[in-house]
Amino acid sequence: MRRAGMNVGLSKAKLSQAMLEILIQLPMGTTNLKETIVDNMGLMGQMSATRDINEAWNQTKKKAAKVYPEKFVLGDRGILHWNDGSKEVLDKKISTVNFQNLNDLADIEN
Repeated sequence: MRRAGMNVGLSKAKLSQAMLEILIQLPMGTTNLKETIVDNMGLMGQMSATRDINEAWNQTKKKAAKVYPEKFVLGDRGILHWNDGSKEVLDKKISTVNFQNLNDLADIEN
């Protein structure tokens, strides 16, 4: 879908917050998260510039993985994945890199 790119007057932080609110309501296993969220944002998603949406999406991915580690995991290349239970969350305040390293070590030992 093509966006008009007209400025709606929303900051990237507001876009990111709106994306996060929609993201946590999506059913488990939904694919194409970014496109689904932008579609559900309605006029706000259609009228925002693509670069603003991309930047807000990057913020949303990091925030979702940090605030809701039981639902989301940030992958190696910054891709947001559903946490299907294969990764165990040991500490909510751990960084993403250390979280992946701990899970890799656990896989090696088992």
